[in-house]
Amino acid sequence: MKRVFLIVLDSVGIGELPDAALYHDEGSNTLRAASTNANFSMPNMEKLGLFNIDGVEVMDDKKHGVTPTGVYGRMKEASKGKDTTIGHWEISGIISEEPLPTFPNGFPRELLDEFEKETGRKVICNKPYSGTEVIKDYGKEHVETGALIVYTSADSVFQIAAHESVVPIETLYEYCEIARRLCTGKYGVGRVIARPFEGEEGNYQRTARRHDYSLQPPQNTMLDTLKREGYDVIAVGKISDIFAGKGITEAVRTKDNAEGIERTIEYLDKDFNGLCFINLVDFDMKYGHRNDVEGYAKALTYFDSKLPEIMAGMKEDDILMITADHGCDPSTPSTDHSREHTPLVVYGKKLKENVNLGTKETFSDIGATVLDYFGLNVDTKGTSILKEML
Repeated sequence: MKRVFLIVLDSVGIGELPDAALYHDEGSNTLRAASTNANFSMPNMEKLGLFNIDGVEVMDDKKHGVTPTGVYGRMKEASKGKDTTIGHWEISGIISEEPLPTFPNGFPRELLDEFEKETGRKVICNKPYSGTEVIKDYGKEHVETGALIVYTSADSVFQIAAHESVVPIETLYEYCEIARRLCTGKYGVGRVIARPFEGEEGNYQRTARRHDYSLQPPQNTMLDTLKREGYDVIAVGKISDIFAGKGITEAVRTKDNAEGIERTIEYLDKDFNGLCFINLVDFDMKYGHRNDVEGYAKALTYFDSKLPEIMAGMKEDDILMITADHGCDPSTPSTDHSREHTPLVVYGKKLKENVNLGTKETFSDIGATVLDYFGLNVDTKGTSILKEML
C-alpha cells in the first residue's frame, strides 16, 4: 500500500517567471514578501530545503544555514495564465495553450440577460471588484431589491454575492449552477463562485459557505488515471471543486487552513492506497488578495509549525509533496494573482536527502511523478522525477 500526500499552498509563489512582464507581474515574489514580516518563521520547511531552491529569496535573519533533508526544486508554469484552475490542472497533467477568458469590462449583456431570465433576479455591479469591497458598495442595494451582486476579477471567474437572509444558501448554489451551465464556450470562465455574506449595513461579512463551480477539465488528468486503475483519490479543501469532481473517489471540504491541515492529519491515520490531494486556500483568499503581508506570514508560520505532526504520521512508503499553483504577492499594489515560479519540496523516509532538482519546465512533472510512483506508465505531460528522488 502506497500513499502520496500532495499539498498545494495556494498562491505561495517564489519569484517572477521569465514572462512575468506579459502579465504585469514584474518583481513579484510572494515568499520574499511574507519573509519581510517579523511573524515569518519556517524552520521546518527550511530543513526540507525550501530556502535552498534556486532563486528563493527570504530575509537573511530568517535563515539558519541548515543542510536540507528533503528533495527540492522550483517549477515553471508552461500554461498560459496564472489562476487556480489552470495551475492545478497543470500539476495534474494538463497544459493549457490558451488562458481562460477574463472580463475586465464586465460580462456581456447577452450572458446576463439569459442569467436574469433563468434566475428571475436582476444583476447589479458587473465589474471587476474586490470581494470585500463589493459587498460594502452594493450590499445595501442587494438587500433592498433582491438583485444579485455579480462581479469578476483579473481571474477567470463569475462571482455571485448574496446575503443569506435574502437568498438562502441552497438557492444561491442553484443560481451558481445556472451560471456554470451558461458560462461555456467563449464565456467558459474557470470558476463560478458563490460568495454568501451576512450582517448589517456597514458591517457585512462574507461567510464560510463559499462554493466553487469549476469548468470541467478538458481531458483526463492524473486523478482520472489513478481512479481508473483502482487507486483512492482523496480531495481535501477545494480540490474537488477545482476538478468539478472528476477523478475523485472521496472528498471533504474545509473552511480554512487549520481545518485542511487537521483533515490531512486524520487521513494520515487512515489506510488507503493512492493520493490525498490537499489545497490550503487561506494564503490566497484571506491574505494575498487582501495585500495582508502580516497575515500571510502568520499563515505560513502556522503551516510550518504543523509540519512535524504531518511528517510524524507518515508511513514507511509515504511521500509528501508540497507545492503551489501560482503566486499572489501581498506586497505589490495589485490584489491579483502573480505569474511566479512555484516551489516543490518532497519528503519520504525512503527518499534521498538534500537533492536539488533545479528548475523544472512544467508543473506537470508533479503529476507524472505521482503516476510513476504507482507504476502507471501512461502518456502524460511532464517528466517524472522519481528516479532523482529514490
